[in-house]
Amino acid sequence: MSARDTDWDGVRLHVVTGKGGTGKTTVAAALALALAAGGRRVLLVEVEGRQGIAQVFDTPPLPYEERKIAVAPGGGDVYALAIDPEEAMLEYVEMFYGMKRAGKALNKIGLVDFATTIAPGLRDVLVTGKTSEAVRRRDKSGRRVYDAVVMDAPPTGRITRFLNVTLEVAGLARIGPVKNHADLVRGVVASPETAVHFVTLLEEMPVQETLDGIDNLRAAKLPAGGIFINMVRPELLPEATLEAAMKDRFDPAELALGLKAAGLADGTSDASAIAEALAEEISEHAQRNRLERRERQALAEAKVPHYELPLLTDGADLAGLYELAEAIRSQGAA
Repeated sequence: MSARDTDWDGVRLHVVTGKGGTGKTTVAAALALALAAGGRRVLLVEVEGRQGIAQVFDTPPLPYEERKIAVAPGGGDVYALAIDPEEAMLEYVEMFYGMKRAGKALNKIGLVDFATTIAPGLRDVLVTGKTSEAVRRRDKSGRRVYDAVVMDAPPTGRITRFLNVTLEVAGLARIGPVKNHADLVRGVVASPETAVHFVTLLEEMPVQETLDGIDNLRAAKLPAGGIFINMVRPELLPEATLEAAMKDRFDPAELALGLKAAGLADGTSDASAIAEALAEEISEHAQRNRLERRERQALAEAKVPHYELPLLTDGADLAGLYELAEAIRSQGAA
């Protein structure tokens, strides 16, 4: 697959959101690795101050600066940035008002935190603005500094408000630098260069939040991207066995005979006990399989690309990130 042969050709800002516990940060990190593969340069941005990127890549806490944290397959580079809203606000004050020293003084007396507390939309504008600047930035030769930017964004329930910067600043400023800045950010976030991806599990609550989140994005005229179904378990049993278990046609007595014939149980009582335990596990597996099929069908109604990422049996360590990145690439997501 070539670097351009993907579902998201032309997209330069990949916003990754998801319900807590779905592995949002891990998927964002793997997507950054996948996008960087083959010699590209990608920036991975964190906006919630949790240092989740540092934990996933097993590095020290990230400062408020862009730094290289990983090499992708084929020689690409992944850079990371943990955005600090206070630092972003000081940059904003300096950029638009030329008040660098005053800005630091304001920070010392707590006015920066006060401003973003009484106007939480301003904090979101500053964070998304810093990310949008990285998307637009060019070097001296006029080339884009980054081929793509991946944002590890807030959870699904807050993503539309977080990205809908124009609405958020409507009550703060109708003219002037703040309004102009918000309009510039909106121009990036709402453009075809942006895609908002959702991370979910095949469980009822995260699936419903994903569907609601996509509906909310579309209502706000923001670009819904794809769905990453994370932690997918392999199907361990044949379809006929699962169907039998779901229809209560699975016979533990037959399983006990099979265990004895295979030499896996000693005596009738041992075989029966093991068979009962296995039959219960098979029934539970079949029920989970049925529920997961139902959730897959629900996700299909969103009519966006979806990608399945395997459950990492050894945990989401660095090797697991590369495994997920390969799964993302193999399905055309990067």
